[in-house]
Formats: sequence, C-alpha cells, structure tokens
Amino acid sequence: MMVAHWSIDAKLGYKQNVIDLMQRWLKDIGPQAGLSADKTRLLTASVGALEATVQSEHVVKDLNELNQAWDKLATIAAHKQWSKDLEPHVVSGTSRWEIYRVL
Repeated sequence: MMVAHWSIDAKLGYKQNVIDLMQRWLKDIGPQAGLSADKTRLLTASVGALEATVQSEHVVKDLNELNQAWDKLATIAAHKQWSKDLEPHVVSGTSRWEIYRVL
C-alpha cells in the first residue's frame, strides 16, 4: 500500500479558494479517476509547515494504480477546467507529488 500526497501552495489571501476548489475536485473529479472519497483526505498546514500549503492524500495499492488514475485524469475535461480555475489562486511551480510506502 502507498500514500500519494499532492501538494500546492495558495497565494496570500486565497487559501480558502484553494480549499473550496480542492473539495470540489475530491467530490466531483477524483472519483472519476478511481480516487475514491474513502481513500482520500484533504489536509492543510498547521504547525511547522508553510501556512499556504494544501494537500490531498490518496491511499493506493501501488504505483500502477496511481498511474492509472493519472492517465484517467488526463482524459477528464472537468479536470482540465478545474486546473484552469485553480491556477489564479496558487503559487506557480509549487505543485508536487510525494509518494510514500506504508509499512
């Protein structure tokens, strides 16, 4: 089992906008790619992390399952539009994936 974290930093004053858009993605888009709500959660920085950081955390069986989700996301028109809607609210270049193995 693995945990995949997708992280992005909100622009100053736009964190709630990013959270709202992420919640919409988790509800409407993620499940279409196989990233189900019961294996996903949304996180935001609290102590010892950048306050602007918002993360989604996805539990997957392996890298193959994650790759299938990424491949599917590329075909979902709503995901492309969501990315355009998100862009004005985030710091360019801060988006990143971190993948962890569960022991």
